[in-house]
Amino acid sequence: MVTLTSAENALKTVYLGAVTELLNTKVNPLLSKIEQTASDVWGKEIRKAAKYGINGGVGAGDEDGNLPTASGTTYLQFVTTLKNLYGQIEISDKAIRASADGRGAFTDLLNSELNDLLNASKFNLGRMLYGDGSGLLCAVTDPDGHKVNSTRNLAVGLIVDVYDDDDTLSESGIKVTKVDYQTNAIELSKWPEAVKVGYKLYVQGSKDKEITGIGALFSSKGTLYGLDKETHSFLNAASDTASTLDEIVMQKMVDKLEMINGSNIDFIACSARAKYAYQEYMASFKRNIDIMELNGGYKTLTFNGIPLVYDRFVPEGEMIFLDTSALKLHQLCDWRYLETENGKILRQNQGKPTYTATLVKYCDLICDRPGGQGRLTNIS
Repeated sequence: MVTLTSAENALKTVYLGAVTELLNTKVNPLLSKIEQTASDVWGKEIRKAAKYGINGGVGAGDEDGNLPTASGTTYLQFVTTLKNLYGQIEISDKAIRASADGRGAFTDLLNSELNDLLNASKFNLGRMLYGDGSGLLCAVTDPDGHKVNSTRNLAVGLIVDVYDDDDTLSESGIKVTKVDYQTNAIELSKWPEAVKVGYKLYVQGSKDKEITGIGALFSSKGTLYGLDKETHSFLNAASDTASTLDEIVMQKMVDKLEMINGSNIDFIACSARAKYAYQEYMASFKRNIDIMELNGGYKTLTFNGIPLVYDRFVPEGEMIFLDTSALKLHQLCDWRYLETENGKILRQNQGKPTYTATLVKYCDLICDRPGGQGRLTNIS
């Protein structure tokens, strides 16, 4: 007979390992290539020694002359706080009782809940990977028409907070009820009064609390991992415009990153517009594009043996060149359930006949060589 206790045991012993594997390898092609490690985690922070430049203590000389002056590699310390990622599973008391006499029905119930969690994670983790850590989804461009500058980060059902043009919270916990991806028009369950151009939408409660995504590498101002980007130029990733896309333009970016920073570009992420531009270029010369399969079962286009992966969360008209060996997801632990003092993971929601189990992961993404990554923008 299925009970609340047996439901907890199943979630802990049977499903946790499978869910962890899926969240780490199946939600996004880029995430599946990033190493996940518990190293360099100190309390609630990640502190990592990052080197730049080369060892200067080399040189040629006379047979009886002076030896080269020693000059070790320069190190700086990257510091960032562990970000808190959560995922929730909700099961009603009625559903548990309805499946009490059928283990198969109960398995279907848990599978359905975990699939919903996986689908939500595909959206949110993918969005955070290419974001800048701010949680910014979009900005209002036409208050009367309810239009925003981009809808790539939005989906129906997403709960958002709205901040005004002074960066002050205007409305919190409102739901996205409609998204028109063609016109960039959206509807919310409640619009702030006197909404203006420049009002911004963030994921509920997440402003400036998300993992430090790829987008943070391409800002030339502010700080990255606690260091000022204007003072330390090696923190700035390369960025070039490419209104016309062809193999030469792409190869120049690969060569530039390899020559200047010793990068080995092994992953190219692109928006839909950039993917179509590449396909049109190849089609114009009647050339086939090779296909490869990545870890996790993803099939993708290639450029000179490098996977060329479309991702909806890459800003429109951009192509991002990455050396994934420089990217690491530092974590306090892998996905775990929040537990009460007596080890329970299913908790009744106050005033409701439902139970919730919460998965949590404390982590952040760090790039060892920010200057070794690059992008092409304005691709038409």
